[in-house]
Amino acid sequence: ENGNGLLREFFPKQTNFEEVSPEELTESLNYINNRPRKCLGWKTANEAFNEQLLHLI
Repeated sequence: ENGNGLLREFFPKQTNFEEVSPEELTESLNYINNRPRKCLGWKTANEAFNEQLLHLI
């Protein structure tokens, strides 16, 4: 739910995603995934994911 809200900062309701370029979507998602989050101990989603990935290897 929070991720949807963050995405809505870039693309308000009623946005036709067929008109959104892949580059615009990628840029928005990169911003969201590299934003520090309190629930992750001020790590970014990418940092938390990469840490978990390293534990699986």
